[in-house]
Amino acid sequence: MAIHFTKKEFTERKSKTIQELKKQGLDALLMFRQESMYWLTGYDTMGFVFFQCLILTTKGDVVLLTRAPDLRQAQNTSIIDDIRIWIDKDKSNPTNELKNILLELGLEKSNLGVEYEAYGLTGRNAIKLNNSLKNFATLHDKSELISYFRAVKSPAEIVYVKKAAEFADKALDEVWKIVKSGVSEAKILAEMQKVVFEGGGDYPANEFIVGSGHNALLCRYQSEKRILSNPDQLTIEWAGTFKHYHSAMMRTIPIGKANPKHFKMHEACLEALSNCEKKLKPGNKVGDVFDTHAETFDKLGFKRSRMNACGYSLGTTFAPNWMDWPMLYTENPYIIQPGNVFFMHMILMDSENQLAMNLGETYLVKQLGNERLGKKKLELVKG
Repeated sequence: MAIHFTKKEFTERKSKTIQELKKQGLDALLMFRQESMYWLTGYDTMGFVFFQCLILTTKGDVVLLTRAPDLRQAQNTSIIDDIRIWIDKDKSNPTNELKNILLELGLEKSNLGVEYEAYGLTGRNAIKLNNSLKNFATLHDKSELISYFRAVKSPAEIVYVKKAAEFADKALDEVWKIVKSGVSEAKILAEMQKVVFEGGGDYPANEFIVGSGHNALLCRYQSEKRILSNPDQLTIEWAGTFKHYHSAMMRTIPIGKANPKHFKMHEACLEALSNCEKKLKPGNKVGDVFDTHAETFDKLGFKRSRMNACGYSLGTTFAPNWMDWPMLYTENPYIIQPGNVFFMHMILMDSENQLAMNLGETYLVKQLGNERLGKKKLELVKG
């Protein structure tokens, strides 16, 4: 069976979730986030794009309602014993079947937590869910209940994150070997992805970002694949991934003769990252880290080029993106704890001059500070 944690660890996760449900006056949690299902039971699937729900009651019941293609998926990848199947048919409404299961579990007139903030629960299905359970139970939005637990990594999870970081480093090595004018973005992307897969890694939760020229100013993947010219600039953002755990990095690489402004922008990114590193420690708020990022860039004259967030938590996430909760933006009150893993990206996009500079690294928060998981140099490397 493809289960990546011990029975003891799953038991501990279940126990503390039940304790939190009781503390909040809830009788059960309806999970729609694939990350929650994976964390609690090991259930590993892309089938969350269709309706499925994992039920956890304070009595310890665990029931999965899903479709037939995911029956064996759940049996092979999870510790779930009770798996129910809803039938695909015209105008089917699986929320009615979910209601019947909840009735069977004695949850009528109960308080139910619901993960509404989930890619696996579409707006249409959320309306169906609310209608089916109207007057049956009281629903409470508890989208972040499991996320609070997931944000602090266990020792076993940290092993996977560090393995992912090794893959991220190796991917950057491959870029540095081949990056120069005349090389295609497609070749760079293929070599980065290849080294992750050959090492036993996974697909990332979103595409690697590879863009040159005008596309170097983009923070998202798009399908154009340019040939690098001279001069040029290449922005890459990628993640090593192992057992769905991510460790991300980001760089901008000048190609050929670098614009003098590239050096100034890179110095600013280095200073901002260093200042944020000092702020990323237990007891501080994640909003304070962003404020340090903003103050540094603004002081150096890059206010118009910076972003309004400078990173986010990383861990086990599924498509469509690897960004996890909480995010580093101003006034975010989340208190940094040992075991947190954060990707901090210093992004400068100068639209006026069509110049980009980016520097991003993943950090593990420790008792007295943090550890940068990537081991590659931060100095500007030209292609």
